[in-house]
Amino acid sequence: MPSFIPNEEFLQRIKNTQELMKRDGYDLILAYGNEAEPQYVRYLSDYWPSFETAGVLIPAEGEALLLIGPESFTYSSDRSRIKEIRLLKAFRESSDPEYPGKKLDTFATVFDEVLKGKKISKFGVAGRSLLNVGVYEELQKNLDVPILNASGILNELRMKKSENELKCMREAAEITRKTFDYLLKNIKIGMTECQIAGMALGKMHEFGAERESYPVWVLADEGSNQAISRPRHKAVKAGDLVFIQIGARVAGYASSIGRPVVFGKANDEQKGLINAGYTAYKAVTGAMKAGVPARDVALLHEKTVKDIGYGDHLLYGPCHGNGMMEGEAPWIETNADYLLKEDMTFCVDIFLGNNKTKRGLRIEDVVRVTETGIENLTNYPCELFEL
Repeated sequence: MPSFIPNEEFLQRIKNTQELMKRDGYDLILAYGNEAEPQYVRYLSDYWPSFETAGVLIPAEGEALLLIGPESFTYSSDRSRIKEIRLLKAFRESSDPEYPGKKLDTFATVFDEVLKGKKISKFGVAGRSLLNVGVYEELQKNLDVPILNASGILNELRMKKSENELKCMREAAEITRKTFDYLLKNIKIGMTECQIAGMALGKMHEFGAERESYPVWVLADEGSNQAISRPRHKAVKAGDLVFIQIGARVAGYASSIGRPVVFGKANDEQKGLINAGYTAYKAVTGAMKAGVPARDVALLHEKTVKDIGYGDHLLYGPCHGNGMMEGEAPWIETNADYLLKEDMTFCVDIFLGNNKTKRGLRIEDVVRVTETGIENLTNYPCELFEL
């Protein structure tokens, strides 16, 4: 049976959120999400919106409500761990249907329901940067207080993973690892980036993935310096260095592996770049453990890359949080001001790209911080892959 998060853990997440709300003086928080960035909603309800957007409305005391658009009741009631669901036009799909004659709730009615007439003195949104204009305007109409950014409350809870979350992440990692093995045995010169990405997607689902962690990509030769991208209808040629980035998702939890692959024998330039990536990766993973300042890991990464002559290939710090999103808070950057803690999980994400040659690579694995170092969940080999 695939790994999952039990109902009691979802209930505890609501209670934990309410404790932090009381600490910070919030009367009400809306956890908001959409199809591409569902993490705040799914963390609390297990519901992943499609077409429409969604929110979980949480009072400091009492029951939470799942807020959805007008078309998703049968879908949401089948998946949501929060049983009280309300339909609001504000969460409708982007084509803006009007739904004439359909009885719908409003922010005014759901605020009154959860607060029982109590006045709102402090209101926040987890996922505020994701709010579309329609939802934001409807909130403004029904509030006499500012719409504060409450993402930090849920980020604080999500940074350290429970054993159930880690089970989901380990299963996602295993699927991603098996899929990468399959790709290395089956991809061939002449295939396009899109075909290789499609092969990965199909195999991940065959191995048990719920969905991909993110829009996977494959970049061959020129253009492989794109840190964020999508696959092209570009055929792989003999001698190309191809940067492959794939990840499977299980029960909402993401995984990721990134490795450079050379089709044929690597030349000296390719070997130098790949060696620089693995050297930085080993320095970063060797420095991570509970109690270490995150900033120190980022500074070590920067120094390592510069010392081996690839400083002009740097774009960002070496790690970002991983969990319900492949990239989530917190980042390990040179201005980070926190200590690593046990059961934090990160993508070790070594990206090196040169804008002059238009070539680059990413080396990526998912790790868990422990008291003595890391547990490498994906743990893919760090070697020169020549096909």
